[in-house]
Amino acid sequence: MLKISNLSSGYRDKEVIKNISFEVKQGDFVGIIGPNGSGKTTLFRTLTKVIPEYRGLAMYKNKEIKNWQVRALSREIAVVPQFLFMTFSFTVYNFVALGRSPYLGRLEPLSTRDKEIIEHSMYTTECSHLGDRIVTELSGGELQRVFLAQALAQEPKLLLLDEPTSHLDIGHQVEILHLLKQLNQQSGLTIIIILHDLNLASDYSERLLLLKEGSVYKNGMPSEVLTYQNIEAVYRTVVVVNENPVTKKPHILLVPKTL
Repeated sequence: MLKISNLSSGYRDKEVIKNISFEVKQGDFVGIIGPNGSGKTTLFRTLTKVIPEYRGLAMYKNKEIKNWQVRALSREIAVVPQFLFMTFSFTVYNFVALGRSPYLGRLEPLSTRDKEIIEHSMYTTECSHLGDRIVTELSGGELQRVFLAQALAQEPKLLLLDEPTSHLDIGHQVEILHLLKQLNQQSGLTIIIILHDLNLASDYSERLLLLKEGSVYKNGMPSEVLTYQNIEAVYRTVVVVNENPVTKKPHILLVPKTL
């Protein structure tokens, strides 16, 4: 589905990601991890043409991403952004309905099918009861579900999520990731997710891409990537890596610095 080879990209004269290479198959659940500034969000912006120019190869369904029309790409790839701040007083229903924009002409009204997709997306993300609420009045957990519902309304084949759990309590973090895992396993939705919580990344991802200073440091299964050697080399902090007794995946314990 996605083939990245020697991809370099950034902003103006600053190169942020450098010669990144990896592949994503249909139905994969891939986690991207790495310290702040390692290029995770820049990678997403390149894949969605927010950053239109890059060097190297970025292929989606055997076609260079730079050659995709934005409207056509929006029918294939949806993004749940990192910062969920709302300043417009949309109702939840109308906000989710914006996900149908790639399929509508200018001023074209929603069809019966569009409305069915919107309602199904809200039902799937358990935010149907919020339809008449104003998005600026929602809690962080509610707003995260609404953003996810809007993304699903695009009917994407590939879903990119940039730290979707960063502002949520542990209960909501597990709810969101469980929902994403269900969508991945039951609907075959391909997911690439940026996570800062290494334990969540370990438990929910089938494969991890560890970035360091804009380059791929390690790519593989959680057990291959989340070793104490890799974590200490990339994050420059001491950790202990055990096994989660439930998931059997690596579990990271931070070692506090002595005061």
